[in-house]
Amino acid sequence: RATLLTGECSVLHRTKMWLFITVAYLLQATVSPEGLKRVKRDHVDPEAYMNISELITYRGYPSEEYEVVTEDGYILNINRIPYGIENQGNTVVKPAVFLQHGLLGDASNWVTNLANNSLGFILADAGYDVWMGNNRGNTWSRRHMNLSVEKEEFWSFSFDEMAKFDLPAVLNFIMQKTGQEQLYYVGYSQGATIALITFSTMPQLAKRIKLYFALAPVTTVKYARSPAVKLLHLPEMLLRGLLGRKELFHQSEWLRKLIVSFCGHSIFAKLCGNVFFILGGYNVNNINMSRVNVYVARAPAGTSAQNIIHWSQIVHSGEFQAYNWRSRTKNMAKYAQATPPLYKIKDMTVPTAIWTGGKDLLADLKDINILLPQIINLVHYKNIPEWAHLDFIWGLDAPLRMYNEIVDLMEKNP
Repeated sequence: RATLLTGECSVLHRTKMWLFITVAYLLQATVSPEGLKRVKRDHVDPEAYMNISELITYRGYPSEEYEVVTEDGYILNINRIPYGIENQGNTVVKPAVFLQHGLLGDASNWVTNLANNSLGFILADAGYDVWMGNNRGNTWSRRHMNLSVEKEEFWSFSFDEMAKFDLPAVLNFIMQKTGQEQLYYVGYSQGATIALITFSTMPQLAKRIKLYFALAPVTTVKYARSPAVKLLHLPEMLLRGLLGRKELFHQSEWLRKLIVSFCGHSIFAKLCGNVFFILGGYNVNNINMSRVNVYVARAPAGTSAQNIIHWSQIVHSGEFQAYNWRSRTKNMAKYAQATPPLYKIKDMTVPTAIWTGGKDLLADLKDINILLPQIINLVHYKNIPEWAHLDFIWGLDAPLRMYNEIVDLMEKNP
């Protein structure tokens, strides 16, 4: 045991050392000594310090918040824009649409750009009742009926549980609250992943989805070129030692203020932006760099180490499958079989529209080509050659090249 602890401490020490070297390298590549002497703090957007409801009302839109309790006791916070500025006096029932963020994201992903450039606001102005989710473990969903976030048991989940518990609880809550029998679903990255699982394993719930919009869906990651995915190729035992057994990438209030202040300097804005681009691909000219401090104020929003381990298992196996508990007994208890089952995407019959990016380092087109034949009710597919992973939520041309198409498809499929 002592030897194991010593080994883990050594690994963590080396990790911190390499992290320091990496940051130092990025800094020296971004700024010069002369530049550091002249550095001054630029204007920090007030939105950087707002919560999601405040972001919404800041733009003049109505905001509501709700708590949803999952079957296994997690308390999820969800946000709502019940109507848009363009249709405030319209009492007609507005069709519900649910937006689900990706890995390390939160509901703010849909409202952090200007009103004419954020999907949440665009859908509200188009006449829809917009709901936005927050997965268990992120900044806004860190509570449980019985467990403390300090307990390892709280963090014993991956996107398996998000698909099995979070998504059904939230979707059923929305339909009950609005009195609507069906709704639209928009999922980005891991938000698209969990929908594939839920809709292929819960046919009764799947029947209540009018259209499923998958933005940069990630399933297999055989061909992903992101440096983050390269780290997932590490042996699982080593990765577990590095990540621990609880949460990862949680942004506390003091850390958020530090990051926002740092990225509020124009001389560091490029560095802050590069952190995002390194993970998902470069398309710098399509991102509003003046809003980087707003983006970094909420991203990453945190997840569990087990969720990252699950993605690592998929990297190693090359298969889109459930989490492997590395215990025959636990696997049998969870899945009634000794090994984790493969997800059967072909069992999903929901009408599906998919958008992908040619420069996406996470949802690589080769992996997408493995996914597409499994979608048996594909009603729309579009690849945007210039797009990387962030363009789907923050791209300056996203309204023209994708959001307008989403609205058009919704109008044609009421």
